[in-house]
Amino acid sequence: MQKLRIVFMGTPSFSVPVLEGLIENYNVVGVVTQPDKKVGRKQEIVFSPVKQLALKNNIKVFQPIKIRTEYDNILKLKPDIIITCAYGQIIPLEILNYPKYGCINVHASLLPKLRGGAPIHKAIINGYKETGITIMYMDEKMDSGDIISQEKIKILDSYNTGILHDKLALIGKNLLLKTLPDIINGTINPIKQNENDVTYAWNIKREEEIIDFNKSTKEVFNQIRGLAPYPSSYSILDGKVIKVYESIIGNQKPKTPGEILKIYNCGIGVSTKDGEIILTKIKPFGKKLMNVKDYLNGLKNKEELIGKRFSYYE
Repeated sequence: MQKLRIVFMGTPSFSVPVLEGLIENYNVVGVVTQPDKKVGRKQEIVFSPVKQLALKNNIKVFQPIKIRTEYDNILKLKPDIIITCAYGQIIPLEILNYPKYGCINVHASLLPKLRGGAPIHKAIINGYKETGITIMYMDEKMDSGDIISQEKIKILDSYNTGILHDKLALIGKNLLLKTLPDIINGTINPIKQNENDVTYAWNIKREEEIIDFNKSTKEVFNQIRGLAPYPSSYSILDGKVIKVYESIIGNQKPKTPGEILKIYNCGIGVSTKDGEIILTKIKPFGKKLMNVKDYLNGLKNKEELIGKRFSYYE
């Protein structure tokens, strides 16, 4: 088993625990990750978290711009199995059909629910009570292959996407290590996904980040925590962007959606369609992330905020 030749494909921090588990227990002969990116004002080149881990462990790294045509070096590694986790590109048939034990994927939802690139965000935003990890065979379509194993986790109101991300990453690592021996031994019974139950979790678009106070309090609460800490939700107050990272549900009666109803020690109460959402952690334009309590302490007259309205436009 230890001589099993594994090629791993992944890119973001979510993939790191999974790769760590494979390195500790198996022979990872190569890693495929997305090309390096230039970030910030200085346009400095930054390696993906998966590439950093691979280099630390002296594992060969490949970064095809288009894996559909740039896969020869991957096949030259003669992998017995290919494992992907949040890689970011569609894998061509030439790769899918090569390994003896197939290509499997670690996906952060209970498939067929939430296929796509943002299943953790959308599980919270859409108000799911539970989600989980699915180990599945890969095919040509996105996240549509036969299910090998799954593990569930409840989504508590105290979870944001960052917390759920970290919990699912560890579940993914452990479930994969538990499932791999059964795949190699041929003792699994894959289950086809029910296409009637399919939902999608497309990558977050900029317009989804703006807080819509015309929605219910619970929906706004889920949106804020579902986008925290990244990319974060935001609204406009006095013509300036305020990013919102945390909130709690209040009990004031609603007025005009977006209108500031009350100033608390811990936050700013804002009207929704059916009640009140209290913003408790924000990042005002040009300032650092802070508790709203600290933001209010910096105002000359915080009561002047009452009656003002958060808007959609700068």
